[in-house]
Amino acid sequence: MQTIVRRQGGRFYGATCRWLSDMPTTQTPPPNAARGATADLCDIYITDPVDKVTHGGVQIAQPIFKDLGGKIRFSGKISTVKCFENNPLVRKTLEEDGHGRVLVVDGGGSLRCALLGDNIAEMAYKNGWDGIIIHGCIRDSEDIGKMPLGVKALNTYPLKSSKRDVGLRDVPLTFAGCNFEPGNYVYADKDGILVSKEELKAN
Repeated sequence: MQTIVRRQGGRFYGATCRWLSDMPTTQTPPPNAARGATADLCDIYITDPVDKVTHGGVQIAQPIFKDLGGKIRFSGKISTVKCFENNPLVRKTLEEDGHGRVLVVDGGGSLRCALLGDNIAEMAYKNGWDGIIIHGCIRDSEDIGKMPLGVKALNTYPLKSSKRDVGLRDVPLTFAGCNFEPGNYVYADKDGILVSKEELKAN
């Protein structure tokens, strides 16, 4: 390590440089996609550095969500619901068999009511859904946090939603800097959310 002093406009500025010989010499273990961790999947499928603009097939959602379910790591094929402060279609969708699927709900980012409560969440995990991602709020979070269900949402709010507007089912959604298309794949854990057109598997 060396300190270099440069003169600019009559003033001296010091900068510390780190040579390659100062860098760690131990090898990093190879990523393991079989774990399903978003960090491992990023290491395999997003190989460009962060300062390089790319248009690859894997998207990373902005880190705006809280982990509120009892299952932190979850993944599956995307089903979508678009609604605003009304959740009848959320309930109706989660009444279906959800094995291998994750429900992504665009609630418009509303923080004025909850689109998911403990009764619907319990139905979801009993019907095999792996997880739910909500661009909005949930309630009954203490109980939902004990369920074997992945749940990510913006926040919690104790007021339930209205039931007047049904909403839209299986439409493309865009929020958190990502496009969520029905039939695409989503991977989520404590580090974040990945979206891919193809299933991400171990090489």
